[in-house]
Amino acid sequence: MKDHRTPQIDSHLRRGRLLLIAAALLWSASGVVLKSPPLVNWDVPLESRGPILACYRAAFALVFLLPFVRWKRIRWRPALLPMAFCFGVMNLLYITALTRTTAAAAIFLQYTASIWAFVFGWLFLKERIDRGNLLALLLAVAGIGWIVAGDWGGPNTAGNLMALGAGLSYAGVILCLRQLRDEDSAWLIFLDHVVSVAILLPWVVVAGRVEIDAVQWSLIAALGITSMALPYVVFARGIRHVPTQEAGLLLLLEPILNPVWVALAWGEENPVEVWIGGGLILSGLAIRYLLIPAGRALRRQSARKS
Repeated sequence: MKDHRTPQIDSHLRRGRLLLIAAALLWSASGVVLKSPPLVNWDVPLESRGPILACYRAAFALVFLLPFVRWKRIRWRPALLPMAFCFGVMNLLYITALTRTTAAAAIFLQYTASIWAFVFGWLFLKERIDRGNLLALLLAVAGIGWIVAGDWGGPNTAGNLMALGAGLSYAGVILCLRQLRDEDSAWLIFLDHVVSVAILLPWVVVAGRVEIDAVQWSLIAALGITSMALPYVVFARGIRHVPTQEAGLLLLLEPILNPVWVALAWGEENPVEVWIGGGLILSGLAIRYLLIPAGRALRRQSARKS
């Protein structure tokens, strides 16, 4: 069979793949920044540290995103409000989780979002869920069990539960983005961060004056710009040229590399349950993005032949 793709399509596909890999690499750096000594040893109560970091990160991100928004194309739609709210909750829970558990546990549990998204799609949007999706879900649930139960009652319990909540809330973002796929992506991301700042600002006000030195400000700015806003812009441009299933697989570089960078940079160790659980979650995601689409393609091919 001849390949009918033109050189231009191949070029766009290669560029899209490189952009998605770049986005995953940028996202994966967040753990290294948050686990760095200047932020870990920051003289701020632990209960306030996560919300303050999440608020300032969102503030730096929205300032960076301003030039990318096509203001003449923005419009109000009902799905904008739940999307921005879910994103704000996800931002708060994920950053706080990283201050209270290992980077590996936080990122693995947050990455259950895509699994929850198709479950919620089945429940609320009447989308079909087949045996392959069900297997992916069962593997993800088993992985969650290994991570959460393996450290239940330990110092990381609260952080693990927050990371799981971040995955659930991010699934809400994914569902809303499906309804808003015709909107300007930079506007959606900008609005998400505006609402995030609004949600988190009360924590900053209650915490009062907090000492932040130049190094800490630089790290927080990096969290907002290079680990949040910039990768979203890069992702939005790359996803235009790459099929959704392939994009999902490429983005799995983030949860794989995030704990690796932290371990290499700061020597953070993870319980064996975290690696077992993370492996199960990633296996479920790989099935979701690779085996299920391949099976569907084979069934369509067989149907055409018959």
